[in-house]
Amino acid sequence: MNKLSITTAIAAGLSAAVLGLAAPADAAPSGGSAQQTISQLEAEGHRVIVKRQSSTPLSEASVVSVRPGPAIREYVSTPGRQGDNRNKTDRVLQEVGKVYFVEIR
Repeated sequence: MNKLSITTAIAAGLSAAVLGLAAPADAAPSGGSAQQTISQLEAEGHRVIVKRQSSTPLSEASVVSVRPGPAIREYVSTPGRQGDNRNKTDRVLQEVGKVYFVEIR
């Protein structure tokens, strides 16, 4: 019985440590006005989808939540060894940003 309680305590401690160290993967801007938050995300190359909870003008609205969505992938031309064309460039699929869902009030 003593071995079981020690093993249980160790497992609980490890679980708490893992959960305590977990952090969100994407840091989204927080604080400030909704207009500043949206502008900052768009300036970083992200696409923003806004959900309004009221009819408050954007300049006076506050941010309720910012949630990251899927990655945005586009084909980008890069210099390559083989090349798809005469200019010796390759088209590579790269992540160029993310979609963010911003809820404002």
